Parts: sequence; C-alpha cells; structure tokens
Amino acid sequence: MAGEPIVRVREVHKFFRRGSEQIDVLMNLSLDVPEGEFLALMGPSGSGKTTLLNLIAGLDQPSEGQVWVGNQLISGMSESQLAKWRTRHVGFVFQFYHLLPVLTAYENVELPLLLLPLSASDRRKQVTTALDLVGLSDRSRHRPGQLSGGQQQRVGIARAIVTDPTLLVADEPTGDLDAKSAEEIMALLAELQKGLGKTILMVTHDPRAARWAQRILHLEKGRLVEENGAESDAQPAAASESIKEVHQP
Repeated sequence: MAGEPIVRVREVHKFFRRGSEQIDVLMNLSLDVPEGEFLALMGPSGSGKTTLLNLIAGLDQPSEGQVWVGNQLISGMSESQLAKWRTRHVGFVFQFYHLLPVLTAYENVELPLLLLPLSASDRRKQVTTALDLVGLSDRSRHRPGQLSGGQQQRVGIARAIVTDPTLLVADEPTGDLDAKSAEEIMALLAELQKGLGKTILMVTHDPRAARWAQRILHLEKGRLVEENGAESDAQPAAASESIKEVHQP
C-alpha cells in the first residue's frame, strides 16, 4: 500500500532565458510521490525529466510553483540551506559513479558522513552496514580501478544510502553498464525499496531498467503525458538488515 506523499510538486514552471527568448522546460507540472515508492521518469532528451529530478533533489529551483519534501518547502530555501538539506535528505546515484580514484571503496562511501557530526566509530558502523547491504564488504579496501563497472556502481549506491537519506535519486544508473550488471544494479535498487522502504526517483531511457519501478511517468515537452503501472516481474530478496538501525544524529 502506498504511503502518504513525501514529495509534492505543485504547479511548477521552470524556464531559462536566452537573451530576450524564454525557453520553457517544465510547464505547470504537479506530482505526488508516496513515501516508499520506486518511481521511474522517462521521456526523450529535452523533455524535462532530469530538470524535474534536480528540482526534487534540491539541485535547482523552480521559476514558479512549489516543491515540498516531507514538511519542508525546499523551493523556498536559500542555497546554503539547500546544501545542508541535501546532505541529510538526498542520496545521489550517478551514471558515471563519480568515485574518487585515489580513495578505497570504504573511503568513498565514508565521504558524505564527514559532513555530519559523527564520531569515527559511528562512521565506521554506517559505512560497514552500507557496504554489506550492497554486497561489497570484501571489496572495501579496493580502489575504483580495481573494481568492475557494476561493483563501482554498487559503491556509488552504498555512498548514496550511507546517511539514511529521505530520497534516493538516480540519474541513468545503468547507462554505463553492460546488460548483466545493469540487471544486478536494478535488482539492488528494488531490494532497497522493498526491504528498507526507500523512496527512489530514477531517470532512465532504458525500458528494461524502468520495469523495475512501481510506477513510470512519461514527460514530453515539459509536461506529464502518460502514467503506467510497472509491477516488476522480478522478486528481489529483502535486504538483510536495515540502514535505519544505524545511528543518525
């Protein structure tokens, strides 16, 4: 059963100006995302799906309208307030991993925690739990260059969940992976949603990735044009332990 909306987008208009020309990216868009839902956003290039994802993740601000996450109006926050909010509430999974090559998997996952008031022992506990959840406990001392693409993306997911964020935001998370690794990454994301109740918002061009989501929204020219159910035919196992058990200040 879907939870209460944790994301509420209300009559959002996003435009850019190029000289005297106004370029509309999102137009009068409203959307609710229930807590614990896995939502996929699809659409052609330039449809506004990444812009919408960035607005919900607090990386950008709407030109008009409101974006709420939980009981917080993030579209009304300053840049410094948004930076603090993102640290605690959003975990990012990128297409190209964005791991620091000189750091081990453990150190890459630990990075977001360095921005929080945690002791070394608390950080160690959360990093260990996150790496265990993505099945990479035995690779914690390996650097990115010693890992496969799929393993690097697992490190990226561990980094995204290590702070126990409100939202997991994934932008083409399988775009740089072979088919087998892509399936494994999508199964892991579905496991995090089903086993831990994580709210996941994903932008993808790949219908094979989108089928793992509970709901698919299509955007075209800045508008929601279609909504499909996407009940997965896969049954990933529940996560072995909850990141929520780890201390969060």
